Amino acid sequence: MKEGKQQHLHLHQHQQRKIIAAKKLTRPVGYVLLLLLSYALGYLSAPSSSSVQSLATGTASIPTTGAAADESDLGHFRVARRCAAPIPSTLVRQTILDRVFNGTSPFDSFPPPQVAHLLRPKRIKGWGSTGAVFENLIRRVKPRTIIEVGTFLGASAIHMAEVASRLGLKTQILCVDDFRGWPGFRDRFKDIAMINGDIMLLYQFMQNIIHVNASDSVLPVPFSTASSLDKLCDLGVLGDLIEVDAGHDFNSAWSDINRAYRILRPGGVLFGHDYFTSADNKGVRRAVNLFARLNNLRVQLDGQHWVLDSV
Repeated sequence: MKEGKQQHLHLHQHQQRKIIAAKKLTRPVGYVLLLLLSYALGYLSAPSSSSVQSLATGTASIPTTGAAADESDLGHFRVARRCAAPIPSTLVRQTILDRVFNGTSPFDSFPPPQVAHLLRPKRIKGWGSTGAVFENLIRRVKPRTIIEVGTFLGASAIHMAEVASRLGLKTQILCVDDFRGWPGFRDRFKDIAMINGDIMLLYQFMQNIIHVNASDSVLPVPFSTASSLDKLCDLGVLGDLIEVDAGHDFNSAWSDINRAYRILRPGGVLFGHDYFTSADNKGVRRAVNLFARLNNLRVQLDGQHWVLDSV
């Protein structure tokens, strides 16, 4: 009898140990199964990026037709406002003077005495600012109004003004830039003065324009690209030729391209720099290719520059 009780006790203890072991085993297995299930659901619900990154690059002309990319992620980048009726090209300069500079030229009595000693007679610097694309497009389009989005010290604007003048064109160039540079840019441009955090980039740009005697054909629009392009839209100021070369991250380039295209005259050309950079499909190139695809346009290349003809 005693032995039977002991055997029963041993059997009960053995069963308890098996139950405890099973619980210890199933707990991590459950965690693993839950993790795998979460991963599978996340993978299945993620949008595909193949439609954005499938375009070929490095050729003279890049087809961008085909299935459009998923537009659901682009909703907060949309620009919905309508532009005013276009004004004649002959009124563009005076309109900017009236609505931006209270009817006077910013070049009148320039430079102001308090900054004159901080400016160099000429400090012209740019990247790809004299490429063949500028003369190629100016000869083809014969623009009355050029809008440059991203100007810095005015190298491209000055070159375009010189080309247009040489070709006998009466072209007005609007230079859209906040003229603040970027964080750390003075590490490379220490000669651009700063007073109480105010960088003299706009003043040096204006000095450069005066130095080449282009103040009658070039005007700054010294505000952010988004607000400036929206204001030009509100004023009915359209460009025959628009260069986009400001922010090079995807969000900035996408915003500038969308806003600039709205103020492009029919038959005009939108173009820009830095199609081939280390950012690859994460920056300008991605924005250009995606915009072209969604609008059934074809990307054409001229050196480092991308070109989009309006429909």
